[in-house]
Amino acid sequence: MSDVYRFQAGERPLLISVPHDGREIPRVLRARMTDTGLAIPDTDWHVEELYEFAKDLGASIIVANYSRYVVDLNRPADDGELYPGQTTTGLCPEQTFSGAAIYRSGSVNKDEKAARVEHYWRPYHEQIGETLNAIRAEHGFALLWDAHSIPSLVPRLFDGELPALNLGTNSGASCKQSIEDAVAGVAAASKYSSVVNGRFKGGHITRHFGDPNNDIHALQLEIAQRAYMDEKTTTFDTVKAGRLRDTLQKMLQSYLDAAQK
Repeated sequence: MSDVYRFQAGERPLLISVPHDGREIPRVLRARMTDTGLAIPDTDWHVEELYEFAKDLGASIIVANYSRYVVDLNRPADDGELYPGQTTTGLCPEQTFSGAAIYRSGSVNKDEKAARVEHYWRPYHEQIGETLNAIRAEHGFALLWDAHSIPSLVPRLFDGELPALNLGTNSGASCKQSIEDAVAGVAAASKYSSVVNGRFKGGHITRHFGDPNNDIHALQLEIAQRAYMDEKTTTFDTVKAGRLRDTLQKMLQSYLDAAQK
């Protein structure tokens, strides 16, 4: 088992990926980082805990151990743009979402990026690929749900307050339309504001692995953190989370049901 992620196999045709809730930073990198960088403010706080219920649904789950500041698992290995013309953070971020420096001096050079990709990025993606292929071989299709969260307000990245539930299917390219419609319908009928393929259309994981023509469907859900936690203190709110889990469970079940039709 790789040291860069935790994986639990399930029995249903669904894999949940949690690439940005990792908190670990290697000692050699910590020595170079600013206090702001060491605080890892752009973590998808508590997403693993939020989706704990999915194990009871029979889903497989993969969770990254290391911070996105080490390497962003939802960016392509060549650091290509996902949202041309928009401000984003890269494969090995040097600035936080707010624009603060992550390192005291210097930058992450090409060789260092390549080393991080090889040690931290590649094993995570290989596990996703192997799991999806095994699921498809057993069930005839496979579903990937890439689980994320972000503060409701990040002026440097998007205008205004983000809807609570932000579904992304790469504008329909990563998921069959009828499946997208089913999941989006549950979100729209919930108490939470929602959007499909808005500011967040799905990152590299969704775009790379989603292959509906070959029976692999991928969907990203970016949750505004106000829906399940206190954004000021980054404290998990069990009451808010309990309400949100009801909606998430219905969304995941609709994902499974729609794919079997």
